[in-house]
Amino acid sequence: MKKTSVRTRVLTGTVAALAAVGVGAVSASAETAETPAAPAAVKVDTQNKNLAQSTGLTIDAATRAAQAALDAATKAGQHVAVAVVDRDGVTRVLLKGDGAGPQAPESAERKAFTAVSWNAPTSELAKRLAQAPNLKDIPGTLFLAGGAPVQAKGAPVAGIGVAGAPSGDLDEQFAQAGVAALAK
Repeated sequence: MKKTSVRTRVLTGTVAALAAVGVGAVSASAETAETPAAPAAVKVDTQNKNLAQSTGLTIDAATRAAQAALDAATKAGQHVAVAVVDRDGVTRVLLKGDGAGPQAPESAERKAFTAVSWNAPTSELAKRLAQAPNLKDIPGTLFLAGGAPVQAKGAPVAGIGVAGAPSGDLDEQFAQAGVAALAK
């Protein structure tokens, strides 16, 4: 008979004990009562005052607006990026035109976010910095001309931001072309 070392016997015993625990756990779970069925879907009362509805652009509308803004810039010989964000500031569409600089996409997103957050063109918001310079410290914002809100019944539902033209006035003109395309 071959003699085994203490180390081998300890390891063998440990493995056997772990295997027994595993089998016991499987056995125990197999013997428990049947798992209850998943609850049926709960019907929601649409008149429930705990629910909120929001209006937003479809992806098709957001894409059309972004393309219209990019087309306006291209027609003017400008290389820009265009972003369309939803009411919550989440980017729905981002187009980086040929020749647009590396900073343009992020700047376009931040302008769109700023426009929808304050429901105002970013050129107007930039003027407010004189009275409230701390506005520029709000994360994700960019108080430069080039952002335009998209409204439904006066409420913001999206924002369009354009960046990359030599002036914010041009960027904002292109963003407004995107807003105008939604009325067609």
